[in-house]
Amino acid sequence: MATVLEALMLICFGISWPVNAWKAWQARTAAGTSAAFLALITLGYVCGISAKFVGHNINWVLGVYIFNLLALVANWLIYLRNRALDAQAQRKGRR
Repeated sequence: MATVLEALMLICFGISWPVNAWKAWQARTAAGTSAAFLALITLGYVCGISAKFVGHNINWVLGVYIFNLLALVANWLIYLRNRALDAQAQRKGRR
């Protein structure tokens, strides 16, 4: 039962990452996105994945962790793209 509950928690979080990525992609700005927040969440997922290996508790939930981490990587890439777009827009505004 603990595994199912852990997976449900991860699925709830996991649904939000693709939604967040889509909204950030459409916004085309990094305004309102916190790199520190993304870093903390990334660290949390890395720790969760590491715990699976350290505790020798590798099961299907690891796949949910990995999916979430990949969705978070997409958020990082979009954040970096949006920062570049913001910088480009700022340079154009100065001319």
